[in-house]
Amino acid sequence: MNALGSFFQNNIWKYLKDISFVDIIDIAVLSLLLYLVFQFLKDRRAGKLMMGLGIFSALLVLSTVLNMHAVKYILQNFYQIGLIAVVIVFQPELRAALEKVGNSPIRGFRGLVSDTGEAEAVSADVEAICEAVCDMARSKTGALIVIERQTKLGDVMKTGVMINAQISSFLLRNIFFNNAPLHDGAVIIRSHHICAAGCFLPLSTTDDIVRDLGTRHRAAIGMSEASDAIVIVVSEETGTISTAINGTLKRNYNYNLLRQELLQLLVHTTHHLPRSKNADAEK
Repeated sequence: MNALGSFFQNNIWKYLKDISFVDIIDIAVLSLLLYLVFQFLKDRRAGKLMMGLGIFSALLVLSTVLNMHAVKYILQNFYQIGLIAVVIVFQPELRAALEKVGNSPIRGFRGLVSDTGEAEAVSADVEAICEAVCDMARSKTGALIVIERQTKLGDVMKTGVMINAQISSFLLRNIFFNNAPLHDGAVIIRSHHICAAGCFLPLSTTDDIVRDLGTRHRAAIGMSEASDAIVIVVSEETGTISTAINGTLKRNYNYNLLRQELLQLLVHTTHHLPRSKNADAEK
């Protein structure tokens, strides 16, 4: 024990006692950054790229140690242009990561709607959206509805036609009516208004999307990957109702399930919200 205590005091304690509070913060921030980078890379194509770069780094170290001049020369020149090539090839993934970083602090502290009047207004909007979506699902009318949250979607709105109308089930059904001029695009909802229709959404580049899903679903997933928006999709082929949130697609909603999901995401209040007029019919 004396030998162990002496070893600890001579080799470890002399370093530990010099660690300041700033050093602890420094280590914590670095650990968090490494964790976020790992989380970003593990489910993306960039993860395989990082594995390849790790192999190249190991070869560069090995060639330096063994004085392999030809291999060392080639790898050093590769690294000079390699980072630029990575930025160009993986620009969509890097952009998505930076957008997520911009959203996360706001999302973590934003708080949901808690004012009674505002909560009732959101509840009325949700009722109108769910009624329209379920009607379109029954008639197999394709639809794509985006509900904006913290991430502003002004650039997406510019790709469509500005409407700025109150949310109503009748208007939503008319926008997506088959062969209507704006039925192929997406509707953007912001602050109790249908702001734009016929909008083009970014398509997801994820490789593991089910092949049976069409362009609407891929666009919904892409929009949810690039923002914190809630995206609702109605399939034109099957009438299935789906949502895309944070890059995850959930399917097979009915009126009650969709209403409950939207209220949980948009409203948090201890006050009693009015009961859905269609709740009993959809059970």
